[in-house]
Amino acid sequence: MNTVLIFFITHWYLSLFSQSFFDHRYAAHRDFTMNKFWERFFYIFTYITQGASYMSPRAYAIMHRMHHAYTDTENDPHSPRHSKGVIDMMLRTNRIYLGILKGTIVPESQFTKLVPDWPAFDKFAVTYASSIFWTVLYVIFYINYAPNYWWFLLVPIHVLMGPIHGTIINWFAHKYGYKNFEMDNTARNLMPVDIFMLGEGYHNNHHKFSTRANFGYHWYEIDPVYWVILFLNMLGIIQLKKESKAFVENVF
Repeated sequence: MNTVLIFFITHWYLSLFSQSFFDHRYAAHRDFTMNKFWERFFYIFTYITQGASYMSPRAYAIMHRMHHAYTDTENDPHSPRHSKGVIDMMLRTNRIYLGILKGTIVPESQFTKLVPDWPAFDKFAVTYASSIFWTVLYVIFYINYAPNYWWFLLVPIHVLMGPIHGTIINWFAHKYGYKNFEMDNTARNLMPVDIFMLGEGYHNNHHKFSTRANFGYHWYEIDPVYWVILFLNMLGIIQLKKESKAFVENVF
């Protein structure tokens, strides 16, 4: 396996882990708690692993809570049901995300409760300059290690890694796959064994039990991020909440 492929796979899974662990399960759903030191640590870790596609955990969390509250309605930030296509949906998602980030969209108070926020960090982390910096690093890496120029086709995926992960779940997991539970929304599970999306593909399960840290339901629905959560909980780095006391039951 060549160096470029190893780098690509590593970036794919580390970026996805940060989005799932920190942005989604911590910032949006508060499936577990952590002290301020570890919160800042994972801010930095998320920035490094997401790189050019780093998303503000605060803006992400607020938007994701809106998604759960308004799933598949016109107020859903990213619903295939109310989009002309996948690009239209993601452009709408980006507009709402930027609106929350810049303060032009003022969310309801229910969506901002206990959301992590580090304005000074996001002030430089969520900028074009930061994205360009990471993009240049990716290009330099490929110049030095790519066997041929065809490998440079992977660079745009590095740059758009976060939105690509979001598109896979927000579009495809609301259109394709299977259901363990019938609900009044279109959420589906993409695959029985989710080795590509680290458990995020169990979207039907997640919409049914949105305050459950383990996205898998059946024994074969393995959720790798949940294993990491259990390990970090054992070390005392995070404190996993009991499901019965999860954050704002039946709302998020």
